[in-house]
Amino acid sequence: MTENKEKWNFKPIVRLAVVSLLICGLFFPFLVTGIAQVFFPYQANGEIVQLNGKPIGSSLIAQTFTLPIFFHPRNDSASGVDPHITLQDAYSQIPNVSNATGISANSLTNIINQNQEGTLWIFGSPYVNVLRINVELIKQYPSIYSEFAP
Repeated sequence: MTENKEKWNFKPIVRLAVVSLLICGLFFPFLVTGIAQVFFPYQANGEIVQLNGKPIGSSLIAQTFTLPIFFHPRNDSASGVDPHITLQDAYSQIPNVSNATGISANSLTNIINQNQEGTLWIFGSPYVNVLRINVELIKQYPSIYSEFAP
């Protein structure tokens, strides 16, 4: 009796795995990154906010502000990385920032209103980016925020 053994040929499988790895793991990510760098460099590099040419943070991730002279990101059961707060949350912080800095509530309200980001038509509520309004405070009131200005 002869035994009929089948031989498995793994070469095509290995070649397919290597080609897939090269295309999906290297070529495609480099292509997408290159296109993003050409057409959307600010977004592709993490939307870094600069103050006087010095990077101070990303507008995509919440920054920690603990001093009472700054607006604070929301502090709830969410992930803590959302850089935005609602207009109502920003308005509710005006008395604290005003008391700590001496900046009028009207001026703080104007900064919030000038930096509000809209929503798509009727979907969602307007919001502000905490880092952007704090940077605006540093720019508009350099005497109060002199230790934070680069």
